[in-house]
Amino acid sequence: MKIPLKYILRNFMARKLTTFITIAGIALVVFVFTAVLMMAFGIQKTLVSTGSGDNVMITRKAANSEISSIIGPDIQNVIRTLPHIAKEPDGNLVISDEPVVIVNLEKQGGGVSNITVRGVSPEIDQLRPQVKIIKGRMFTWGLRELIVGDAIAKRFPGAHLGSYIKFAGGNWKIVGIFTTNGSGFDSEIWGDALQLLSAFNRGSTVSTVTLKLDNPENYDAFKKAFNSDLRLQQYEPIIEQKYFAQQSEMLSTFIRVLGIFITIIFSLGATIGATITMYSAVANRTVEIGTLRSLGFNRRSILSAFLLESLLITLAGGAIGIFLASFLQFFSISTLNFSSFSELAFSFALSPSIVVSSLVFAIIMGFVGGFLPSVRAARMNIVTALRAS
Repeated sequence: MKIPLKYILRNFMARKLTTFITIAGIALVVFVFTAVLMMAFGIQKTLVSTGSGDNVMITRKAANSEISSIIGPDIQNVIRTLPHIAKEPDGNLVISDEPVVIVNLEKQGGGVSNITVRGVSPEIDQLRPQVKIIKGRMFTWGLRELIVGDAIAKRFPGAHLGSYIKFAGGNWKIVGIFTTNGSGFDSEIWGDALQLLSAFNRGSTVSTVTLKLDNPENYDAFKKAFNSDLRLQQYEPIIEQKYFAQQSEMLSTFIRVLGIFITIIFSLGATIGATITMYSAVANRTVEIGTLRSLGFNRRSILSAFLLESLLITLAGGAIGIFLASFLQFFSISTLNFSSFSELAFSFALSPSIVVSSLVFAIIMGFVGGFLPSVRAARMNIVTALRAS
């Protein structure tokens, strides 16, 4: 004999104050849990969107990031002889030899942060068409001019249009601000690769070589030709999108592990709150439980009713926590990218899997918090319960 759902819902609303406090505690924990997952997913989403499935990046093997990769001019020339590299209408290869360096800039509100400065080649228009100048103009090739990502322009007062940035013994003028619609490139500064190489006395040695394939399906053929050349054994090609996705793993994993650890500590308090609420419900409804048992409801029905009530409380708190966390999508923050040791701006991002994970987390708290009180209610002696009045 099962207890009607209407009875469970009525009792769910009977103790408004204690139920509200418990729901608020659960909501806070789920909010933190969801925010952590959204932060990690936001970092991944930002860096994955940085790359393109049509482009191939070539770096030195075992290099943890672009700044630790070195490719000399002889290797650059060998790469240009490989097949399946896209060409511009005039016959030039769509390829960019890119030096990548780190400079320091003062942040808005105080403090200094590392910023990635990337040197690019004239073929950049074909290689990364997602780049759009939203203020000013493109830098002039051959001059010490720069364009900055809009995430940098917003957070660094010295990176505004018309400002000068001093590094490598010279002043570089900012002539444009660009956007790539939220990718990691928005946290970079770009300039003429040849000017950057000259300023840093690097000769013709760059950090990475990025090229566009004539057809994305030819990646395996390109990689086979690459690996068959003995001169390229110390280097590896990888799809640009996959490369930046790998760059996000360390930071996103660190945030996820640390955040979940903190959330679990908070969840202990919320679970205890749910337990106290359900024990209070059992104590206040002792006679009611005895009456239900005398009417023929078995122990399993009593246990299920109280456990379901606990789950309803935590699900309500979980839904509220997820709803509040969803507003974080309107905010963007910045952090230090562990791979490049430079500034990375990103937005919180919510996904269906995060919603499901947060609800499951809330259900677990409800089950753990409500199980023992439910067992106590189910094991209550009928006669003893009826005499409690």
